[in-house]
Amino acid sequence: MQKTDVHEIIDNARFGGYHWLITALCALLLIFDGYDLFIYGAVLPTLMKEWNMTPLEAGALGSYALFGMMFGALIFGTLADKIGRKKGIAICFVLFSVATVINGFASSPTEFGIFRFLAGLGCGGLMPNVVALMNEYAPKRLRSTLVAVMFSGYSIGGMCSAGLGIWVLPNFGWQPMFFAAAIPLLLLPVIMFYLPESVGFLVRHGKHDEARKILNKLDDQRNLQAGSELVMTESKVKGGSIVELFRGGRALGTLSIWVAFFCCLLMVYALSSWLPKLMANAGYSLGSSLSFLMALNFGAVFGAIGGGWLGDRMNLPRVLAVFFALAAISISMLGIQGLSQPVLYLLIGIAGATTIGTQILLYACAAQFYSLSIRSTGLGWASGIGRNGAIVGPLLGGALLGINLPLHLNFMAFAIPGVLAALAMLVFAISRSRSEVAA
Repeated sequence: MQKTDVHEIIDNARFGGYHWLITALCALLLIFDGYDLFIYGAVLPTLMKEWNMTPLEAGALGSYALFGMMFGALIFGTLADKIGRKKGIAICFVLFSVATVINGFASSPTEFGIFRFLAGLGCGGLMPNVVALMNEYAPKRLRSTLVAVMFSGYSIGGMCSAGLGIWVLPNFGWQPMFFAAAIPLLLLPVIMFYLPESVGFLVRHGKHDEARKILNKLDDQRNLQAGSELVMTESKVKGGSIVELFRGGRALGTLSIWVAFFCCLLMVYALSSWLPKLMANAGYSLGSSLSFLMALNFGAVFGAIGGGWLGDRMNLPRVLAVFFALAAISISMLGIQGLSQPVLYLLIGIAGATTIGTQILLYACAAQFYSLSIRSTGLGWASGIGRNGAIVGPLLGGALLGINLPLHLNFMAFAIPGVLAALAMLVFAISRSRSEVAA
């Protein structure tokens, strides 16, 4: 019986319409995910006034969704390696969309926090599975770029959240911002109909006919017949076990990725939660403050796509190290008094490119580091560990505002994790280079 290597087909496939379809569907999923995540930063100034919350209380409330994301990434990332990524994605999508809609009916911070936690479970579980699926189907030469293009949907969702807030919040209040999350649910059947299951999952579970149909769509010149046997070089690795993340020389790389995820997500959620409020305290109007949040996500799109392009042509971990260093520099400069508005927008755009955009590249780096059978587990645990940083970010911002530090010291505190993340990625790059030489 003829044997066909699944990885050889996917890695060398010519980019075509089916790749575009998968990229577009995954990006659409992350647009909705990004909207739900960035919505809190958009409504935070309004909620603080309406519920008379202190900065510490607001920071804690913002962390509820991030607690949920931590558990969601750990639970659904590992679960998807067992039940399939398509089912995992559908469960997570429904969970965060329904919880976000119900959030609009909250009448107290306690109710709000409970449903934000539930929404976080879905958001946290969706990300690693969508990234793993996109990474699995992308041709090797375009892998970082396509993952970055797909993940830019996350930043587009953030821009939609801020842009809608500029019009909705002054006219209708904060509740309609959450009711808008019902719209994606109408598109879910269409997305699930066209979105393919992980081909690796199908092969491991003996569903070779389905896998062959998908592979023929990826490479229409291949024309795999029913008699050909599909094989995967990584099939001997037991999926879904965290122990596998530390075997085969992966221990130092895994720890470095976890540190980078923690620091990166701390910066992302500190900025996305508190940037509008910090700018409002600096004297800018609500509309101007939300426009800074749009600039942050606008920069992220360019950072992710540009970084993905560089990562496919250079060493992606080293690109990440440079981006993290730029994040530390740009964020620390945001607190400088007397900056002109164009310079301020430029710095915020660079900060978005090197924090949110770099988070996207970090997912791509982790997806390439782990073998196919443990990829969702690796991404889920990296994202889950990183969610601790995401939890710390809003709490840190609330604590800093609570003690009334000068504006520049707030941004200096937000910049320190960028230095640590840059060092972690340098360690990762050096360890990978040594392991490749040894091999």
